[in-house]
Amino acid sequence: MMTKSSKNIDDTHFLSGHLLVAMPGMADERFDRAVIYLCAHSADGAMGIIVNQPTNAVRFADLLVQLDVVADDDATDLSDKAADVPVIQGGPVETGRGFVLHSADYFVDSSTLPIDSGISLTATVDILRAIAEGRGPDRAVLALGYAGWAAGQLETEMQANGWLHCAADDAIVFDQALDTKYDRALRKIGIDPVMLSSEAGHA
Repeated sequence: MMTKSSKNIDDTHFLSGHLLVAMPGMADERFDRAVIYLCAHSADGAMGIIVNQPTNAVRFADLLVQLDVVADDDATDLSDKAADVPVIQGGPVETGRGFVLHSADYFVDSSTLPIDSGISLTATVDILRAIAEGRGPDRAVLALGYAGWAAGQLETEMQANGWLHCAADDAIVFDQALDTKYDRALRKIGIDPVMLSSEAGHA
């Protein structure tokens, strides 16, 4: 069941700024039902952030305290926008490192990577401080770790029908309804999640 938006990568340009959606039966359980925002994809490999896997009750305010961005006493006084920044498990690589996906209204020279017209990536403590002080981007999500592929690895996995892909959707990337992102991404591709699960079960 291939659609125009999920055709083989050989027929497309590189997929930076797109969503990867794991197929049912994904062999690597770390990516079961994963929706990944691809931050970089080239002939040298790929890097992305899983946007629908929760952390174990890690709060943004607690991380700010742990990183000495704010004092413990100030953590309860964060703005509503800062307090609501989701913290997600971004992938199995460098899980102790934070990566902030955010709207493009925030930019720091030599620190921020623009990915497409609306989404950027920053991985320095400066953006955490800016968010805490109310100077940060309008929308943001903090990911712990990332997903990475060596040269040619992602292409091989896609040709083996491990992944579908589609254009990114800001709501899927940024909102806190993590448990619905997989089904929403499939519907964006044009696939009924119930039908896909049924077909996978009878393969």
